[in-house]
Parts: sequence; structure tokens; C-alpha cells
Amino acid sequence: MIQGISHITFIVKDLEKMKNFLTFIFDAKEVYSSGEQTFSISKEKFFLINNLWVAIMEGEPLLEKTYNHLALKIAEQDYELYAARVKTLGVEVNEGRTRVEGEGRSLYFYDYDNHLFELHTGTLNQRLQRYLKA
Repeated sequence: MIQGISHITFIVKDLEKMKNFLTFIFDAKEVYSSGEQTFSISKEKFFLINNLWVAIMEGEPLLEKTYNHLALKIAEQDYELYAARVKTLGVEVNEGRTRVEGEGRSLYFYDYDNHLFELHTGTLNQRLQRYLKA
């Protein structure tokens, strides 16, 4: 039986740049760095974002942007705080998408390697309930 998500891995060109991205926006805590050693396919770092294990590995970035993304839940009252953090880094930002009222707010942004992230204030239940009303 699946117990949940073990970890998420991103391939990035610059480990230090991505470390700064993760720690600045998400308050990620670095818990491991391989340094020059390679135990997997390349140098890597591990982080915890509120107990979510995120791994970054050195490699070539994605060639293009897609809508595949990681969405992390935030409280509505923290939306502006996170929006300011993201905008400070100068990355591509899209504040939400056209959606029906009542399913939460979203902030979409790309990292330096074309990975799309979303900060979302809603829940699955809110979205399903709102869609039932449509």
C-alpha cells in the first residue's frame, strides 16, 4: 500500500543557486550535501520543506517550460508574503489562472531550470465542492 510521497527530485544546473531558491522561498532546511562525491548519478543535496524531502541533483536543465508542476499548500494569510519572496528573486511569475471563485488562490513560478512551482491556498475538497456548484 502506498503510504505517501517519499521524495521529489529536481535536476538542476547549479546546486547552490537552487539551494538559495529553495531556502529563500520555502524556508527549506538543507540536511545533506554530497560535496564532490557521487552516490547516485551526480552531485546532490537534500532538503526538508516542512518534512517533505526534496532532492536536487546536478545535471542539464529542462529544455522547455511545461505545466507539469509541484503545488505546495499555503495559508491564505501567507499568500502576499510568499508572493513577495518569489518576486524578489526575479523569476517568471504568474499570479493565478482564470478559475472559478472559491477554490483558492495560486501563485505559479518557474525556477532557473524550467521547473514550475505553485503555491496554492485551497484544498481538494474546496475545489470539488465548487465544481459541483457549477
